[in-house]
Amino acid sequence: MPSIASHALTIPASPIRRIFDLAQGLEDVVFLNVGEPDLPVAPHVLAAGARAWREDVTDYTPNGGIPALRAAIAHKLQRDNGLDVDPDQVWVTAGGMQALHQAMSLTLDAGDEVLVPDPGYVNFSMTARHVGAVPVPYRLDPDDGFRPDLAALEEAVTDRTRVLVVNSPSNPLGTVYEAEVLRALVGFAARHDLWVISDEVYEQFTYDVPHVSTASLDPDGRVLSVFSFSKTYALTGARVGWFVAPRAWDQLLRTAQEAVVSCVNAPAQHAALAALEGDQQVVADAREHYRGNLEAACDLLSGKGIRYQRPFGAFYLWVDVSHAGGGDVATWCEEFLLDRRVAVAPGTAFGAGGEGWIRVSLAGTREDVLTGLSRLPDPS
Repeated sequence: MPSIASHALTIPASPIRRIFDLAQGLEDVVFLNVGEPDLPVAPHVLAAGARAWREDVTDYTPNGGIPALRAAIAHKLQRDNGLDVDPDQVWVTAGGMQALHQAMSLTLDAGDEVLVPDPGYVNFSMTARHVGAVPVPYRLDPDDGFRPDLAALEEAVTDRTRVLVVNSPSNPLGTVYEAEVLRALVGFAARHDLWVISDEVYEQFTYDVPHVSTASLDPDGRVLSVFSFSKTYALTGARVGWFVAPRAWDQLLRTAQEAVVSCVNAPAQHAALAALEGDQQVVADAREHYRGNLEAACDLLSGKGIRYQRPFGAFYLWVDVSHAGGGDVATWCEEFLLDRRVAVAPGTAFGAGGEGWIRVSLAGTREDVLTGLSRLPDPS
């Protein structure tokens, strides 16, 4: 038989998915391992998608998405993110993951290196491997609130480095980078002539700090921005995101999109348009729901004497269980699931820097969050 492409065999399996799979078939599991909003989708969004299906709006759309949605996104980016982009620079994708894949596939050749945060979203490394590139972790400094360590970045860059990945608000850490941090990262990329992929999927969920888009601090057009409707509007299964590209990439992306998905399904695009143009109170309500879960979770952990990284964005809590993990937090998470029926994500799913930590999703019900955290072992 012919062999499988060698780079495909290097794509790492997701430890988060392993916990999810182990939990299947177990009874009374509290799921705190996956970032799945438990809030319902707004009725006007559901109605727009349903109407599109009923009216047979099921033909191909332009590769980059329906014009009304691209225009609405461009307007949103100008209003909320300080980004002056044309609708032609907005490419509607099958979720943020396809946007990330497009960004990497167009900037990385086989064997090129991409700097990914550690701890950082596991799919950054998975996607890099998928396009034949080599993910190189850069340290986020726990002694500085998990901000990037510029000295570590300078040590990590080589003559094969082509891309720097930046994620704010961060999954899994909940860190939100100030403008000066992002400006320093853009400056680093400029010194080494790198592309910057800025993952801003959690942009709408920050707590008492502003979200700053990396591209708003970029004078050269080297920042490629990735966004999604999934978390903001609880549309994870609809698979609609977008990618903001340089103006000169129009024809390139037309070809690339055709080669990958042709276009995103039309009813989902109409639902996304309704989400963006409709009442945004649902987003504000979601933010306050997650904030409430966060405050309750922090109070519980503080009462138990368990250390955690207080997040200022996204809807995760980074919790230190090194007192119980025995230096192998992945195995401990499996045992915790089997013994205590609580599913959490091992910190090492997000890089070697996550040893001793777990990621807890705050996107569920308050009862589930508090029940699951109450079962964590206290420090001795």
